[in-house]
Amino acid sequence: MAIKKHLAVTSLLGASFAALGQDSFIVEDLKVEGLQRVALGAALTHIPINVGDSIDTYTVSKTIKSLYKSGHFDDIEAYRDGDKIVFKVTERPTISSIEFEGNKDIKDEQLTDSLNQQDIRTGEPLDRTVLENVEKGLVEFFHSIGKYNADLDIEVTRLPRNRVRLKFVFDEGDAASIRQINIVGNELFPDEELLNLVESQQDLPWWKFMSSDRYQKQTIEGDLEKITSYYLDRGYLRFNIDSTQVSVSPERESVYVTANVTEGEQYMVKGFDFIGDLLGREELIKSVVPLKAGELYNGSVVTSSEEFIKSYLARFGYANAEVRTIPEIDDESKEVQLTLSVDPGKRVYVRRIDISGNQNTADEVIRREMTQLEGAWLSNQNLERSKLQIQRLPYMENVEFEVNPVAGVDDQVDVGFNVKEQSAGSFTAGLAYGSYYGLQFNIGVSEQNFLGSGNQVAFNINTSRGSESVSLSYTDPYFTPDGVSQGSSIFYRNYDASEFSLIDYKSKSYGIGTNIGFPINAVNRLNFGIRWIEEELSDLAEYEQTRVLRETFLDPENPDAGFDFTKYELSAGWSRVTVNRGMFPTAGSRQSLNLQATTPNSDLTYFKLNYNSRFYWPISNDHRWVFSTRAALGYGNGYGETNGYDQVLPVQEFFRITEQELRGFDRNTILPRAVVRSPQSIPGTTLPDGTPAGSIGGAEEFDTLQLAGRIGGNAKAVAGMELIVPTPFLDEDNTSSVRTSFFVDAANVWDTEFNVDRYQNLQPDERARLDDYSDPSRFRVSTGLSIQWISPMGPMLISFAYPLKEQEEDDTKTISFNISNTF
Repeated sequence: MAIKKHLAVTSLLGASFAALGQDSFIVEDLKVEGLQRVALGAALTHIPINVGDSIDTYTVSKTIKSLYKSGHFDDIEAYRDGDKIVFKVTERPTISSIEFEGNKDIKDEQLTDSLNQQDIRTGEPLDRTVLENVEKGLVEFFHSIGKYNADLDIEVTRLPRNRVRLKFVFDEGDAASIRQINIVGNELFPDEELLNLVESQQDLPWWKFMSSDRYQKQTIEGDLEKITSYYLDRGYLRFNIDSTQVSVSPERESVYVTANVTEGEQYMVKGFDFIGDLLGREELIKSVVPLKAGELYNGSVVTSSEEFIKSYLARFGYANAEVRTIPEIDDESKEVQLTLSVDPGKRVYVRRIDISGNQNTADEVIRREMTQLEGAWLSNQNLERSKLQIQRLPYMENVEFEVNPVAGVDDQVDVGFNVKEQSAGSFTAGLAYGSYYGLQFNIGVSEQNFLGSGNQVAFNINTSRGSESVSLSYTDPYFTPDGVSQGSSIFYRNYDASEFSLIDYKSKSYGIGTNIGFPINAVNRLNFGIRWIEEELSDLAEYEQTRVLRETFLDPENPDAGFDFTKYELSAGWSRVTVNRGMFPTAGSRQSLNLQATTPNSDLTYFKLNYNSRFYWPISNDHRWVFSTRAALGYGNGYGETNGYDQVLPVQEFFRITEQELRGFDRNTILPRAVVRSPQSIPGTTLPDGTPAGSIGGAEEFDTLQLAGRIGGNAKAVAGMELIVPTPFLDEDNTSSVRTSFFVDAANVWDTEFNVDRYQNLQPDERARLDDYSDPSRFRVSTGLSIQWISPMGPMLISFAYPLKEQEEDDTKTISFNISNTF
């Protein structure tokens, strides 16, 4: 409409000039009328006319076009007033606000991004032509996802000061369902076999209400590609989808899809060869590519061979290598000769690495995890390894990188790493609650990224039922630039075991320690440590399992005194970590093997060996469905001899079970029970004067047994399986901070030193009180649902569990809640 006005004005000007008998005139003055928002100077930049210029109808026409092209005006008129030229303009209204209503399939953010790309945003002038194109594009999108009855109404409301409010009102309607998918021309494979490959479903019965037969154009296109790949992977090199028809029912509620195919015949690979530049590695590449002469042609193998060569060359900086397979088909012999054309291109170097998204973590902390360096050639292997190592940091939620070519240079790129941080620590003060420790008072901080330095700091003061502790620890994971770590710790602890369903004893201990770690490679590490510990063990009751410990250190002159121990503990460990992120990994594994032992000059001489592992296998490509397994094994015992007795593992060092290792059971409830053996006294006879003669001890076979609290064991085995699933009703932004899983746990702790045969001479009723606490097969098993959340307070875990296998005296629980525990 505006262009028609422009032409009309131009014609009128021509007529005016002709009537005056002249084709042009000298401009003595120039004016622009109607400006409101647009500055006069901005408008004049689009008017190629100056005072003193000679203009004609062509010049005026060209000027009007230039003003329209500026995008500021809806209407433009030009007229002559003597030797003065006047442009009268009507500015386009400014967009004051944009609203959306009724949209379900497209989020507001997606719509906003799409409009921004069309320069439709708040504060910009409104171009109605562009608005019409946006409307058509959105309707076409709804048609592509099967919503053929979708409608869009764009309401433009005029506001004061030449402003407008845009409101996009959607009426999406219901999506059309796929009534039938027909494949025409297939003889080698039946319809059922081919349709089992596709994602689209057709004509679902009502009872499959959890499935969807909704039509989506992109899904259908992907399904046809799957069918094509199915044939190509089986040697049908000439397979082709000749045509595809999509028919919509008159009411637009159902869709019929028909694909016409030509299957062709199977072809064998006659041989394969390379042309181009393989950088002198032709023999190596030829030996490892999966192509084989004499086998059926396989499209997936050809594609994977191309990708392997590209990936291999990209390791050495040839990031833009092109690999193309040229088939030479012999239709008579049904053979194909494959030629892989390789063009490595130029070696590409990294000019600069930029890091973004890190609000708390210093750049150098992230950079020290990188194997891709600035100034070195670009290596896809180093990029992926850098991403993986950064993502393994417990304070990183997600890491992505982008490679951007440097303008004007064909052999340099800039790499941008964008990180998303997450809480990797907690600050606590006041009261807290755990289902095992009960009500607690605590104050402290635990941070694995202290002040953004990547160093780990923890300071805690905790008081709870039966336990008081103060601890301070510090670890620098990069004590040296090559990744040697160093840590130190100091602690004090006062512990009453009887408050935790354990045997009666109290322990006070304090100590200081240090450790150092050495990286072997990117995933393996060795750790060594030493600790000095002073401990006082008191109120240790007499049990069968503590008899040796008491007799070893008992002071005959003061049998009620406690035991004081000085221990010098050494540790050595190996760890292997291949998980894809520090918190909530979805692929890879964690494994560790640790040995702790006190030195021979310690008062207590013992050792403990622990192995832990956890494996993650993603089931879906998006890693939202993951299968995980875990296992933990432990064994410990004393060594050497003191005061004529063999050393044993002290009670406070016995292995125990946490609620996270065996959900559905109270902590420590599956541990062996302490046994109290008491001799049965026999009353003596009464003397003739009536005086009792006292009691005498009976034979050992008449001893009585009592079971006391749990005492733990010196051997431990834990196993578990977990199916990690998407958390329902959770938006995509929070999936990496919340984890939902179904689990099966199994665990047992036993005492290899317990000898049930020592009690075989007792009376049957007494023997029946005992279980064989040396039996490693007394496993407990549970199953249930677990939800974990990385909250601002720290990791939180809630579990709903049901015991599948339990012993008669086990204490079970359906729900457990804990803070600062993650898997």
